[in-house]
Amino acid sequence: MRFSDRLTAAWYQPRLTPLTAALWPLSLLFGVAVAARRLAYRTGALRAAAVGVPVIVVGSIVVGGTGKTPLARALAAALRERGRRPGLVARGYGGSNTAPRAVAAGDDPAEVGDEPPLYVTDGFPVWIGHDRLAAARALLAAHPECDTVIADDGLQHYALERDFEIAVIDETRGLGNGCLLPAGPLREPRRRLDAVDAVVVLAAQGSTPAAARGNRQSVMRYEPLPWRNLARPDATAEPSAWRRGPVHAVAGIGHPARFFALLRGLGLDPVCHPFPDHHRYTAEELRFPGAVAVLMTQKDAVKCARFADARFWYLPIAARIDPALIERVTRTIRGPQAA
Repeated sequence: MRFSDRLTAAWYQPRLTPLTAALWPLSLLFGVAVAARRLAYRTGALRAAAVGVPVIVVGSIVVGGTGKTPLARALAAALRERGRRPGLVARGYGGSNTAPRAVAAGDDPAEVGDEPPLYVTDGFPVWIGHDRLAAARALLAAHPECDTVIADDGLQHYALERDFEIAVIDETRGLGNGCLLPAGPLREPRRRLDAVDAVVVLAAQGSTPAAARGNRQSVMRYEPLPWRNLARPDATAEPSAWRRGPVHAVAGIGHPARFFALLRGLGLDPVCHPFPDHHRYTAEELRFPGAVAVLMTQKDAVKCARFADARFWYLPIAARIDPALIERVTRTIRGPQAA
Protein backbone atom coordinates (compact mmCIF):
# COMPACT_ATOMS: atom_id res chain seq x y z
CA MET A 1 0.00 0.00 0.00
CA ARG A 2 1.31 3.45 -0.92
CA PHE A 3 2.08 5.82 1.95
CA SER A 4 -0.60 8.21 0.67
CA ASP A 5 -3.17 5.41 0.86
CA ARG A 6 -2.09 4.50 4.39
CA LEU A 7 -2.34 8.12 5.45
CA THR A 8 -5.77 8.62 3.92
CA ALA A 9 -7.04 5.45 5.60
CA ALA A 10 -5.67 6.71 8.92
CA TRP A 11 -7.43 10.07 8.50
CA TYR A 12 -10.79 8.33 8.46
CA GLN A 13 -10.29 6.24 11.58
CA PRO A 14 -12.45 7.30 14.54
CA ARG A 15 -9.39 8.22 16.61
CA LEU A 16 -5.71 8.99 16.13
CA THR A 17 -3.53 6.15 14.89
CA PRO A 18 0.23 5.89 15.52
CA LEU A 19 0.79 7.51 12.11
CA THR A 20 -1.56 10.46 12.60
CA ALA A 21 -0.44 10.93 16.20
CA ALA A 22 3.12 11.30 14.96
CA LEU A 23 1.95 14.01 12.56
CA TRP A 24 -0.07 15.86 15.20
CA PRO A 25 2.67 18.47 15.97
CA LEU A 26 2.77 19.41 12.28
CA SER A 27 -1.00 19.86 12.34
CA LEU A 28 -0.59 22.39 15.14
CA LEU A 29 1.86 24.39 13.02
CA PHE A 30 -0.45 24.14 10.02
CA GLY A 31 -3.33 25.40 12.14
CA VAL A 32 -1.32 28.43 13.23
CA ALA A 33 -0.51 29.25 9.62
CA VAL A 34 -4.16 28.85 8.55
CA ALA A 35 -5.39 31.06 11.40
CA ALA A 36 -2.77 33.74 10.70
CA ARG A 37 -3.69 33.88 7.02
CA ARG A 38 -7.40 34.12 7.73
CA LEU A 39 -6.79 36.84 10.32
CA ALA A 40 -4.71 38.80 7.81
CA TYR A 41 -7.68 38.98 5.45
CA ARG A 42 -10.12 39.78 8.24
CA THR A 43 -8.03 42.69 9.51
CA GLY A 44 -7.16 44.06 6.08
CA ALA A 45 -3.46 43.23 6.21
CA LEU A 46 -4.21 41.19 3.09
CA ARG A 47 -7.03 42.32 0.86
CA ALA A 48 -9.49 40.44 -1.31
CA ALA A 49 -10.35 41.96 -4.66
CA ALA A 50 -13.67 41.99 -6.49
CA VAL A 51 -13.86 41.26 -10.20
CA GLY A 52 -16.95 43.29 -11.08
CA VAL A 53 -19.49 40.45 -11.20
CA PRO A 54 -20.89 38.16 -8.49
CA VAL A 55 -18.59 35.32 -7.47
CA ILE A 56 -19.83 31.98 -6.12
CA VAL A 57 -17.25 29.77 -4.48
CA VAL A 58 -17.76 26.02 -4.29
CA GLY A 59 -15.23 24.33 -2.05
CA SER A 60 -14.60 22.20 1.00
CA ILE A 61 -12.63 22.20 4.20
CA VAL A 62 -11.77 18.55 3.46
CA VAL A 63 -9.08 17.50 0.99
CA GLY A 64 -9.95 15.04 -1.74
CA GLY A 65 -13.17 14.32 -3.58
CA THR A 66 -16.30 15.59 -1.88
CA GLY A 67 -18.45 16.42 -4.92
CA LYS A 68 -17.28 19.98 -5.57
CA THR A 69 -17.06 19.71 -9.36
CA PRO A 70 -20.45 17.98 -9.90
CA LEU A 71 -22.05 20.62 -7.67
CA ALA A 72 -20.37 23.47 -9.54
CA ARG A 73 -21.51 21.97 -12.87
CA ALA A 74 -25.08 21.59 -11.64
CA LEU A 75 -25.12 25.10 -10.23
CA ALA A 76 -23.75 26.60 -13.45
CA ALA A 77 -26.43 24.77 -15.47
CA ALA A 78 -29.18 25.92 -13.10
CA LEU A 79 -28.05 29.55 -13.30
CA ARG A 80 -27.93 29.36 -17.09
CA GLU A 81 -31.51 28.10 -17.10
CA ARG A 82 -32.43 31.19 -15.08
CA GLY A 83 -30.91 33.55 -17.61
CA ARG A 84 -27.44 34.03 -16.11
CA ARG A 85 -24.25 33.68 -18.15
CA PRO A 86 -21.75 32.00 -15.83
CA GLY A 87 -18.08 31.36 -16.45
CA LEU A 88 -15.91 29.05 -14.37
CA VAL A 89 -12.45 29.21 -12.88
CA ALA A 90 -10.48 26.33 -11.40
CA ARG A 91 -6.93 25.43 -10.60
CA GLY A 92 -6.63 22.60 -13.10
CA TYR A 93 -5.49 19.90 -10.67
CA GLY A 94 -3.61 17.10 -12.34
CA GLY A 95 -2.32 19.40 -15.08
CA SER A 96 1.05 21.08 -15.54
CA ASN A 97 -0.32 24.55 -16.21
CA THR A 98 0.13 27.21 -13.53
CA ALA A 99 -0.51 30.59 -15.19
CA PRO A 100 -4.01 31.76 -16.18
CA ARG A 101 -5.17 30.26 -19.47
CA ALA A 102 -8.38 29.36 -21.24
CA VAL A 103 -9.49 25.75 -21.57
CA ALA A 104 -10.88 24.65 -24.92
CA ALA A 105 -12.23 21.43 -26.37
CA GLY A 106 -9.42 19.05 -27.19
CA ASP A 107 -6.92 20.48 -24.70
CA ASP A 108 -4.57 17.93 -23.17
CA PRO A 109 -5.66 16.97 -19.61
CA ALA A 110 -1.96 16.60 -18.77
CA GLU A 111 -1.79 20.39 -19.17
CA VAL A 112 -5.20 21.65 -18.05
CA GLY A 113 -6.26 18.94 -15.60
CA ASP A 114 -9.08 16.43 -15.77
CA GLU A 115 -11.99 18.49 -14.41
CA PRO A 116 -11.98 21.76 -16.46
CA PRO A 117 -12.68 19.89 -19.73
CA LEU A 118 -15.99 18.75 -18.20
CA TYR A 119 -17.09 22.38 -17.96
CA VAL A 120 -16.11 22.92 -21.58
CA THR A 121 -18.27 19.92 -22.51
CA ASP A 122 -21.14 21.66 -20.73
CA GLY A 123 -20.63 24.74 -22.93
CA PHE A 124 -19.24 27.18 -20.36
CA PRO A 125 -16.24 29.52 -20.68
CA VAL A 126 -13.45 28.14 -18.49
CA TRP A 127 -10.15 29.58 -17.30
CA ILE A 128 -7.65 27.90 -15.01
CA GLY A 129 -4.68 29.01 -12.95
CA HIS A 130 -3.22 28.66 -9.49
CA ASP A 131 -4.12 32.33 -8.86
CA ARG A 132 -7.94 32.25 -8.93
CA LEU A 133 -8.21 36.05 -8.88
CA ALA A 134 -5.99 36.37 -11.95
CA ALA A 135 -7.88 33.55 -13.66
CA ALA A 136 -11.24 35.22 -12.97
CA ARG A 137 -10.01 38.55 -14.31
CA ALA A 138 -8.68 36.86 -17.44
CA LEU A 139 -11.96 35.00 -17.90
CA LEU A 140 -14.00 38.21 -17.76
CA ALA A 141 -11.60 40.04 -20.07
CA ALA A 142 -11.97 37.27 -22.65
CA HIS A 143 -15.73 36.84 -22.06
CA PRO A 144 -17.29 40.19 -21.10
CA GLU A 145 -20.72 38.60 -21.57
CA CYS A 146 -20.22 36.56 -18.39
CA ASP A 147 -22.21 38.00 -15.51
CA THR A 148 -21.29 35.42 -12.85
CA VAL A 149 -18.10 33.60 -11.89
CA ILE A 150 -18.15 30.17 -10.23
CA ALA A 151 -14.88 29.18 -8.59
CA ASP A 152 -14.42 25.42 -8.29
CA ASP A 153 -12.45 24.49 -5.15
CA GLY A 154 -11.88 28.13 -4.23
CA LEU A 155 -12.92 28.20 -0.58
CA GLN A 156 -9.39 28.87 0.71
CA HIS A 157 -8.48 31.37 -2.04
CA TYR A 158 -9.34 34.48 -0.04
CA ALA A 159 -7.76 36.92 -2.50
CA LEU A 160 -10.84 36.43 -4.69
CA GLU A 161 -13.73 38.31 -3.11
CA ARG A 162 -16.87 36.23 -3.09
CA ASP A 163 -20.60 36.83 -2.76
CA PHE A 164 -21.68 33.30 -1.82
CA GLU A 165 -19.71 30.43 -0.31
CA ILE A 166 -20.74 26.78 -0.53
CA ALA A 167 -18.89 24.06 1.39
CA VAL A 168 -19.40 20.43 0.33
CA ILE A 169 -19.12 17.43 2.67
CA ASP A 170 -19.19 13.77 1.68
CA GLU A 171 -21.70 12.07 4.00
CA THR A 172 -19.79 8.78 3.80
CA ARG A 173 -16.49 10.11 5.11
CA GLY A 174 -17.57 13.29 6.87
CA LEU A 175 -14.71 15.26 8.42
CA GLY A 176 -12.63 12.18 9.18
CA ASN A 177 -10.82 12.35 12.49
CA GLY A 178 -11.44 16.11 12.64
CA CYS A 179 -7.73 16.99 12.55
CA LEU A 180 -6.00 19.49 10.33
CA LEU A 181 -3.43 18.45 7.74
CA PRO A 182 -1.28 16.39 7.85
CA ALA A 183 -2.69 14.47 10.82
CA GLY A 184 -6.19 14.67 9.35
CA PRO A 185 -8.00 15.64 6.15
CA LEU A 186 -9.03 19.19 7.10
CA ARG A 187 -7.70 22.24 5.28
CA GLU A 188 -9.34 24.52 7.84
CA PRO A 189 -10.91 23.94 11.27
CA ARG A 190 -14.47 22.63 11.32
CA ARG A 191 -15.71 25.98 12.71
CA ARG A 192 -15.03 27.40 9.23
CA LEU A 193 -18.33 25.79 8.22
CA ASP A 194 -20.14 28.28 10.47
CA ALA A 195 -18.96 31.12 8.24
CA VAL A 196 -20.06 29.80 4.83
CA ASP A 197 -23.43 30.63 3.28
CA ALA A 198 -24.40 27.02 2.60
CA VAL A 199 -23.27 23.51 3.47
CA VAL A 200 -24.13 20.79 0.97
CA VAL A 201 -23.96 17.15 2.05
CA LEU A 202 -23.27 14.63 -0.72
CA ALA A 203 -25.57 11.74 0.18
CA ALA A 204 -24.18 8.24 0.30
CA GLN A 205 -25.53 5.73 -2.21
CA GLY A 206 -28.95 4.55 -1.04
CA SER A 207 -28.88 6.55 2.19
CA THR A 208 -31.48 8.86 3.67
CA PRO A 209 -29.54 11.74 5.24
CA ALA A 210 -30.81 13.41 8.38
CA ALA A 211 -33.07 16.41 7.89
CA ALA A 212 -31.29 19.62 7.02
CA ARG A 213 -30.47 21.86 9.95
CA GLY A 214 -31.89 25.28 9.01
CA ASN A 215 -31.75 26.80 5.56
CA ARG A 216 -27.94 26.68 5.37
CA GLN A 217 -27.70 22.91 4.90
CA SER A 218 -29.02 20.88 1.99
CA VAL A 219 -28.48 17.49 0.39
CA MET A 220 -27.02 16.62 -3.01
CA ARG A 221 -27.44 13.26 -4.74
CA TYR A 222 -25.82 11.71 -7.78
CA GLU A 223 -28.10 10.50 -10.55
CA PRO A 224 -26.42 8.11 -13.01
CA LEU A 225 -27.01 8.92 -16.67
CA PRO A 226 -26.75 6.45 -19.59
CA TRP A 227 -23.36 4.83 -20.07
CA ARG A 228 -21.30 6.33 -22.92
CA ASN A 229 -18.62 4.65 -25.00
CA LEU A 230 -15.24 6.37 -25.32
CA ALA A 231 -14.44 5.01 -28.77
CA ARG A 232 -17.97 5.61 -30.12
CA PRO A 233 -19.33 8.74 -28.39
CA ASP A 234 -22.84 8.22 -29.79
CA ALA A 235 -23.13 4.69 -28.34
CA THR A 236 -24.91 3.93 -25.07
CA ALA A 237 -25.40 0.68 -23.18
CA GLU A 238 -27.24 -0.98 -20.32
CA PRO A 239 -25.23 -2.81 -17.64
CA SER A 240 -26.92 -6.09 -18.63
CA ALA A 241 -24.84 -6.02 -21.82
CA TRP A 242 -21.69 -6.88 -19.84
CA ARG A 243 -22.87 -9.95 -17.93
CA ARG A 244 -21.33 -12.40 -20.37
CA GLY A 245 -17.77 -11.85 -19.18
CA PRO A 246 -15.43 -10.17 -16.68
CA VAL A 247 -15.87 -6.44 -16.10
CA HIS A 248 -13.15 -4.16 -14.72
CA ALA A 249 -13.68 -0.75 -13.15
CA VAL A 250 -11.12 2.01 -12.56
CA ALA A 251 -11.39 5.22 -10.60
CA GLY A 252 -8.74 7.91 -10.21
CA ILE A 253 -10.89 10.21 -8.10
CA GLY A 254 -10.79 11.50 -4.55
CA HIS A 255 -12.94 8.66 -3.20
CA PRO A 256 -12.84 5.65 -5.57
CA ALA A 257 -14.94 3.53 -3.21
CA ARG A 258 -17.93 5.79 -3.86
CA PHE A 259 -17.83 4.98 -7.60
CA PHE A 260 -17.39 1.26 -6.98
CA ALA A 261 -20.35 1.29 -4.56
CA LEU A 262 -22.43 3.04 -7.22
CA LEU A 263 -21.58 0.27 -9.71
CA ARG A 264 -22.60 -2.41 -7.24
CA GLY A 265 -25.83 -0.51 -6.66
CA LEU A 266 -26.46 -0.80 -10.40
CA GLY A 267 -26.18 -4.59 -10.18
CA LEU A 268 -22.58 -4.90 -11.38
CA ASP A 269 -19.77 -6.83 -9.70
CA PRO A 270 -16.60 -5.53 -11.35
CA VAL A 271 -12.96 -6.13 -10.53
CA CYS A 272 -12.13 -2.77 -8.96
CA HIS A 273 -8.88 -0.86 -9.50
CA PRO A 274 -8.52 2.32 -7.40
CA PHE A 275 -5.96 4.88 -8.53
CA PRO A 276 -4.78 8.15 -6.95
CA ASP A 277 -6.87 11.24 -7.58
CA HIS A 278 -6.05 12.90 -10.96
CA HIS A 279 -4.04 9.82 -12.01
CA ARG A 280 -2.64 9.93 -15.56
CA TYR A 281 -3.53 6.59 -17.08
CA THR A 282 -1.51 4.64 -19.60
CA ALA A 283 -2.87 2.10 -22.07
CA GLU A 284 -0.85 -0.66 -20.40
CA GLU A 285 -2.49 -0.04 -17.02
CA LEU A 286 -5.95 -0.60 -18.52
CA ARG A 287 -5.23 -3.49 -20.86
CA PHE A 288 -7.14 -6.09 -18.76
CA PRO A 289 -7.03 -9.14 -21.10
CA GLY A 290 -10.40 -10.87 -21.46
CA ALA A 291 -12.43 -7.95 -20.10
CA VAL A 292 -15.72 -7.35 -21.90
CA ALA A 293 -15.94 -3.84 -20.46
CA VAL A 294 -13.70 -1.33 -18.70
CA LEU A 295 -15.82 1.08 -16.67
CA MET A 296 -14.81 4.49 -15.34
CA THR A 297 -16.03 7.93 -14.32
CA GLN A 298 -16.36 10.80 -16.76
CA LYS A 299 -13.38 12.46 -15.08
CA ASP A 300 -11.28 9.36 -15.82
CA ALA A 301 -12.59 9.17 -19.38
CA VAL A 302 -11.12 12.58 -20.21
CA LYS A 303 -7.64 11.08 -19.76
CA CYS A 304 -8.30 7.73 -21.45
CA ALA A 305 -9.94 8.85 -24.70
CA ARG A 306 -6.67 8.88 -26.64
CA PHE A 307 -6.15 5.10 -26.28
CA ALA A 308 -9.72 3.88 -25.71
CA ASP A 309 -11.20 0.93 -27.55
CA ALA A 310 -14.78 -0.34 -27.78
CA ARG A 311 -14.59 -1.90 -24.29
CA PHE A 312 -14.18 1.49 -22.57
CA TRP A 313 -17.33 2.99 -21.04
CA TYR A 314 -17.86 5.91 -18.70
CA LEU A 315 -20.79 6.81 -16.48
CA PRO A 316 -21.86 10.45 -16.58
CA ILE A 317 -23.62 11.60 -13.45
CA ALA A 318 -25.89 14.54 -12.74
CA ALA A 319 -25.78 16.18 -9.33
CA ARG A 320 -29.30 16.82 -8.08
CA ILE A 321 -29.28 19.77 -5.71
CA ASP A 322 -31.94 21.40 -3.59
CA PRO A 323 -33.91 24.03 -5.58
CA ALA A 324 -33.95 26.15 -2.43
CA LEU A 325 -30.16 26.43 -2.64
CA ILE A 326 -30.38 27.62 -6.23
CA GLU A 327 -32.95 30.22 -5.23
CA ARG A 328 -30.76 31.45 -2.36
CA VAL A 329 -27.80 31.82 -4.70
CA THR A 330 -29.92 33.58 -7.31
CA ARG A 331 -31.34 36.05 -4.80
CA THR A 332 -27.89 36.84 -3.46
CA ILE A 333 -26.21 37.50 -6.79
CA ARG A 334 -29.16 39.52 -8.14
CA GLY A 335 -29.37 41.68 -5.04
CA PRO A 336 -32.42 43.56 -3.76
CA GLN A 337 -34.09 43.55 -7.18
CA ALA A 338 -34.64 39.76 -6.83
CA ALA A 339 -36.85 40.21 -3.78
